[in-house]
Amino acid sequence: MRFLSDNAATVHPKVWDALRAADAVDTPYDGDVLSQRLDEAFGVVFGREVAALWVATGTAANCLALASMVPPHGGVVCHREAHIEMDEAGAPGFYLHGAKLMLAEGEGAKLTPGDIAAVIDPIRDDVHQVQPHAVSVTQASEYGRAYRPEELAAIGALAKQRGLGLHVDGARFANAVAFLGCTPAEAVGPAQALSFGCVKNGGMSAEAIVFFDPALADVVRYRRKRAGHLQSKGRFMAAQLLAMLEGDLWLENARKANAAAQAIVAEAGGRLMHPVEANEVFMRLTPTEREALRGQGFEFYDWGADAARFVAAWDSDPVAAQALGKAIASL
Repeated sequence: MRFLSDNAATVHPKVWDALRAADAVDTPYDGDVLSQRLDEAFGVVFGREVAALWVATGTAANCLALASMVPPHGGVVCHREAHIEMDEAGAPGFYLHGAKLMLAEGEGAKLTPGDIAAVIDPIRDDVHQVQPHAVSVTQASEYGRAYRPEELAAIGALAKQRGLGLHVDGARFANAVAFLGCTPAEAVGPAQALSFGCVKNGGMSAEAIVFFDPALADVVRYRRKRAGHLQSKGRFMAAQLLAMLEGDLWLENARKANAAAQAIVAEAGGRLMHPVEANEVFMRLTPTEREALRGQGFEFYDWGADAARFVAAWDSDPVAAQALGKAIASL
């Protein structure tokens, strides 16, 4: 009964089918038929012209997207618990050639225009201080909180006013869209680039960077090659992404994951640390209580000294999720 991470989930059968179907001779790198379909396919999802590039990891997606907006001497405003700060081993500094992450506070690992302004307003406009060039927000956030369209619009307005790019880390973008019930375009707001998560949602080894400013994609095509992410058999990357988009499989999978998370909450909501707005559940549990749960066969990660994180996935067993909730409630 595994609730460690949606990264541990199985690959969806339709993705496997797409990979097998892609196993035919075609143009290498991203000149194949499937890779050439990505712009149009993602354009349909977002209802506008986009440029979509595949990469192998979310870390690469985030960092390459930001590298298109931020020079080495610049900075990126993000939450102090953002994935790019806490879980990417300094990759932003590596890909951005030394650019700085400028850390902001915000409830539920979300940012508001006020949180961003608190970081950038004290910065003098001179060569002695790092100047902000972009804002990065996570949809859904590191605590599973979803930005409403109006919240993203407000952040976008501030970014535009201050001349900053806006990037969305969408490792769990599908879960946010499924929760919000809005369009994907509304859930990404006025961003210039989105890291569109696939691996956590039933994919095997492909993520997408979706550029709403196609000119940025032209820069990243070179950076992707230099970073070692231009795979020679790119059709297998594109096949996964197209399989996820076809018939809105990406949303179907996200709804299943979100429902499993809600099944946990339905039984044991009294211990919640944050509202559950995607597929992550954070609960207050002592070390003794956590060990008791592990003794019953549940797998999950500790979250500090007195809490735990449970992550549901597209293939989570609803019965196991309910059982976990009941086990927590009985502690």
